[in-house]
Amino acid sequence: MTTVAFTSGKASLSSTAAKRAFPSVAGEAGWRCHGNLWSNLQEVCELLRIPAPAASADEEQLFQHVRFKAGQRVHTIGQDFETLYIVNSGFLKTVLIDEYGNEQVLSFPMKGDLLGIDGIHNLHHASEAVALSDCDIILLPYKTFSALGRCYAELEQAMFSVMSRELVREQLMIGMLSALSAEAKVARFLTNLGERFSLLGYSGKSFNLRMTRHEIGSYLGLTLETVSRTLSAFNELGLISVDQRQIALLDIHALKTLRRLPPAKSRIKEKVSEKVSALVGKNLLPQWTKEVAVALN
Repeated sequence: MTTVAFTSGKASLSSTAAKRAFPSVAGEAGWRCHGNLWSNLQEVCELLRIPAPAASADEEQLFQHVRFKAGQRVHTIGQDFETLYIVNSGFLKTVLIDEYGNEQVLSFPMKGDLLGIDGIHNLHHASEAVALSDCDIILLPYKTFSALGRCYAELEQAMFSVMSRELVREQLMIGMLSALSAEAKVARFLTNLGERFSLLGYSGKSFNLRMTRHEIGSYLGLTLETVSRTLSAFNELGLISVDQRQIALLDIHALKTLRRLPPAKSRIKEKVSEKVSALVGKNLLPQWTKEVAVALN
């Protein structure tokens, strides 16, 4: 049985107590515990951006950290539900896998996000969470959460608010997928990702994409080719700059309001017109070419 760990101001638990409080989970090398890193309830609430119960400061309730390397699974489909997971650092994806082994990406959790709530319904996880980078995850045993909720009603309400926040994000994504063009989906994805980084105190205009183009396509319901082509078009139009996985958002307003890109031929014509106009302005072209430039514009 999983129980909460209590200490009296100690920074760590003994290995025996740790094993009793947080039994190991078989099947993934990532479940090996590294060191004695723990967070108290105050720190967990701060990470989730919810208020901590005032009375909780009187006793030290510790929650264990587990580290995962890129590619390792935090939980798998069908695994018994015992624990909620809080991302302390790193970047992940959650996926559904059909009977043929095809992946459907559901979300890209990052710092402060809560994982595992899909297991509450029937006590088995319906999706799996995979680390896209090295991650540090805090374990929140569900029985512990339930016990704390009975002790602190405000904590239970705050945790339900966190769960609702995750559901609202998914609903917004579903609505976006059904209403927008392919180009607009990619544009909103980039701006939404930038906003999430900004909330965490990082740059919202320049960041690394931890996921592949294929994973972005799976998340948005697009093909790999469409995602790659759209990013290239955004780069050509000066909306973003792309250097492999490094993305810089150059015109956030245009990305947020974009509905559909002009046809490729129109974009080529526009670029030619801009270059010709620049040369005309410098008196580097003969008069007859100036007339062509005027016609293009």
